[in-house]
Amino acid sequence: MSNTSRTHSRNSPENSDRADGRPSPMEVLRHARAQFTELTGLAAESVSSFEPTEDGWTLDIEVLELARVPDTMSLLASYSVDVSADGELTGYRKVRRYERGRADTRRGGGS
Repeated sequence: MSNTSRTHSRNSPENSDRADGRPSPMEVLRHARAQFTELTGLAAESVSSFEPTEDGWTLDIEVLELARVPDTMSLLASYSVDVSADGELTGYRKVRRYERGRADTRRGGGS
């Protein structure tokens, strides 16, 4: 069997780090980022939060929405992304937009 045929079924045991055949958290994260990019056209710069829920996972994905010069003035957005237990994206919503160079005071991130 070639390596390309192994990618057709993400949830098969040979593609999972878990004995039960479900995707591992890293597989969920990678697949969710790819699905989000495909749906929105926005490439994820980072995943700032990744938490299990009753139905699967919730991720916070940071994306570049508007590039500016200097880069510290670029506009980023944070999206909350919901993913099912088997790793499929089930929904997303923009939760905030901000300049790259600004400290986040809303979440207690400052000192």
